[in-house]
Amino acid sequence: MTTPPLAVHALLGLVAFAAMAVASRVRAEPRERRDLQAVSERRVFFGHQSVGGNVIQGLQDLAAQQGVPLRIVEARAPGVGAGTFAHEAVAENGDPMRKLRSFSAALAPGGEGAGAEVALLKFCYVDIHADTDVASLFAAYRKTIAELQAVSPATTFVHVTAPLQTVEGGVRGWAKELLGKPRWGTQHNARREEFNALMRREYGGKAPLFDLARVESTRPDGSAETSAWQGGAVPSLVPAYTDDGGHLNAEGRARAARALASVIASVPREPAPAAAR
Repeated sequence: MTTPPLAVHALLGLVAFAAMAVASRVRAEPRERRDLQAVSERRVFFGHQSVGGNVIQGLQDLAAQQGVPLRIVEARAPGVGAGTFAHEAVAENGDPMRKLRSFSAALAPGGEGAGAEVALLKFCYVDIHADTDVASLFAAYRKTIAELQAVSPATTFVHVTAPLQTVEGGVRGWAKELLGKPRWGTQHNARREEFNALMRREYGGKAPLFDLARVESTRPDGSAETSAWQGGAVPSLVPAYTDDGGHLNAEGRARAARALASVIASVPREPAPAAAR
């Protein structure tokens, strides 16, 4: 029995696609391993809350998969040790101004983050909502980072965009959009996007930027997850990356962790003093 030509071509196409996917993964794994190895050699301090905890879990999972000895610890004692990724739940969710003060205190002499080569603060989605004064919050963030940088010139600050939530789906969400009404969650995400746009404008291309919001709103095929609002498209969390509409599941935290590792790995290292060489 002769196989039809179209079936042969289809089979060859599937084989070629599978081979390309495997080759792409093989190329990605060494890069992923190199990034994680670079992170494992730094002194990092990360102030966060629950979504940050998801990213931490993602880093731990990736490091285990790649066989990289990444030392991640909850910051409890003063200072960040060599080759340590220290993290702390900065107080408190819903009060971003207090988070800024907590982060500053942690990086002060004698604080849990003192001596960090790389430091970053991540706000939570609950910190920025439809009623948030985004301009004032961003001004406070920029002022805090500038003050910390003046006190700790050897520390590189990685800036993080605010995470997003999913929006109302199903027939009800579709009907609202058809009527020109926002799906639930859209207005909150719109305010977060305002904040994130300020972050990108201020720091993009000038300082390390971990664009968590962009990672969260980019589907596996590279397209953007958005909802309509006031004639524009507002980014939202891809439903496949979460199980509860806000926190990251295994797929979401793996994507976020890869992106963060890549950003930290790209931070230039200060040359060691001559006496230490």
